[in-house]
Amino acid sequence: MIKLKDILLESSAPNLLIPRRIEGRVEKYVQLVIQKYIKDGSTGDLNLSGLKLTKLPSNLKNVSVGRNFSCGNTNLTSLVNAPRSVGRNFYCSYNPKLTSLVGAPSSVGGHFSCDDNNLTSLDGAPSSVGGDFYCRDNNLTSLAGAPSSVGGYFDCVNNKLTSLAGAPSSVGGYFNCSFTKLTSLVGAPSSVGEDFYCGDNKLTSLTGAPSSVGGDFWCSNNAIKFTIEQVRAVCDVKGEIII
Repeated sequence: MIKLKDILLESSAPNLLIPRRIEGRVEKYVQLVIQKYIKDGSTGDLNLSGLKLTKLPSNLKNVSVGRNFSCGNTNLTSLVNAPRSVGRNFYCSYNPKLTSLVGAPSSVGGHFSCDDNNLTSLDGAPSSVGGDFYCRDNNLTSLAGAPSSVGGYFDCVNNKLTSLAGAPSSVGGYFNCSFTKLTSLVGAPSSVGEDFYCGDNKLTSLTGAPSSVGGDFWCSNNAIKFTIEQVRAVCDVKGEIII
């Protein structure tokens, strides 16, 4: 019987000829894990994080995961064969070879975390996410393909965005687009339930800002220093304005 402990121990061996053999054993082990998960009713968590997977097994693609699914910190280059739906949270963070979300679940009831990858596009992301959506620390130049609605937070910090075109139309929690090289807020959500962060960018105008923000509005450290009056002229801010 293949034991996960044995696989992980072998994967740290210095012999450069071993990884390909290990890769096959890991994939076989994961297939067995998925088969057992399906047999048990697909009701709990399914955690494939930390393994040396380069692709997701084909017997996973028609699975509806009842709770959380995680495939972070692997060698994945694609999400093809990912579960078709996840009842709670989906994690695919810390995969340095992952450049695309194509193949991701169409439905996620909780959070969707795809931060700290090498994504250049959000194409393939779910159309709606019930919880938070994290895509920070990637190489995104556009938010095209992002969910149209996000029930919780939307965080796209530290990317290469120049505009917010493609962002969700509404966000229930905070919206954070700081440190992204933005020159325009056009495309921002029309409403943000909590705080709105657009500081540390290259903004010279607030055109396109949300019409309503339920929390604070942060716009410090941009190309120009905005005034409180300028912010209030474009947005109904319920909280404080930090300039």
